[in-house]
Amino acid sequence: MSKTEPKELRRGWTTGACATAAAKAAFTALQNGTFPDPVTITLPKGGTADFVLTRHGLSNGAAFATITKDAGDDPDVTHGALITSTVRMLPGGEGVRFKAGEGVGTVTRPGLPIPPGEPAINPVPRQMIKTALSEAAATLGVAPDAEVEISIEGGAELALKTMNARLGIVGGLSVLGTTGIVRPFSCAAWIASIHRGIDVARAVGLNHVVGATGSASEDAVRSRYSLDETAYLDMGDFAGGLLKYLRLHPVEKLTLSGGFAKFSKLAHGALDLHSGRSSVDFAFLQDLLTEAGASPSLVADAAKANTAKEVLDRSREEELDLSRLLARRTKQEVRQILRDAPIALEVLITDRDGTILGESGFDED
Repeated sequence: MSKTEPKELRRGWTTGACATAAAKAAFTALQNGTFPDPVTITLPKGGTADFVLTRHGLSNGAAFATITKDAGDDPDVTHGALITSTVRMLPGGEGVRFKAGEGVGTVTRPGLPIPPGEPAINPVPRQMIKTALSEAAATLGVAPDAEVEISIEGGAELALKTMNARLGIVGGLSVLGTTGIVRPFSCAAWIASIHRGIDVARAVGLNHVVGATGSASEDAVRSRYSLDETAYLDMGDFAGGLLKYLRLHPVEKLTLSGGFAKFSKLAHGALDLHSGRSSVDFAFLQDLLTEAGASPSLVADAAKANTAKEVLDRSREEELDLSRLLARRTKQEVRQILRDAPIALEVLITDRDGTILGESGFDED
């Protein structure tokens, strides 16, 4: 019997790559009246990519081209979005200027790669566009001086599903991408957002940030503290991405908040808490039960438990404070990950309703 081969996941293209291709097509049309379709761009790490135009037009000294973003098999919030670049020529020597069109955000806080007041078009996409216009200009025998306005249809609504508001990016999405390529189910974009969130928090002088595994655990922190929205870092399952960056870029205080199962994995050394990339160690939970003074039968049954919640529920029947003990264990493990970083740390264990079940406190054990 032949083994079924796993399906190869299809890669896609970043918003920055789509905007670059659209800008090159529009710039070319401004010079000779013809939109290249497909249009070819050079990727930052070498190689080229071809993009088919969804629509295009010329009027009143401006040209626009639109590309439908294909994120491949990645669950990207912008998959299928219409990315439009509108190009207008500038006087010689002006270079390339960027403008946020409808659905593209504007930076309002420091700490991001782009300063406040600028369109949320990241450095690599900016350079990609400049390179593409320079290539087209050299072929056409003109100067690459132009204003590039990028729009994303429905971008303001899509931005509500991202961290942009917390980062101080208002009005829409960011134009992102470091390679031009979206690699399916890559964690890189999420981790990069966590890093930028830390940068922004530090830049605006916040002394207390929060890493939560989900909305319920985040709500638990909100019920306790009145913190600026920027303080809430969308850690999700990427504890390692948060903690390793904070180790090098510390803040004064850190609150970690998460469910019993996920933090049982973190306490046992897992840095990626996704169920597909780490699993609950029931032997570790048995050790925790023993330390808490559980009955021998409960300790034995924990080895056969289906979920961490089952172990937690059984421990509560015996009136054991297993969540508080786990919070302390998690804090000890996280302290090892943070090494000598001067960060005061607390851990909260929460349930699915956002109720705090156990906590370590900020004081050292």
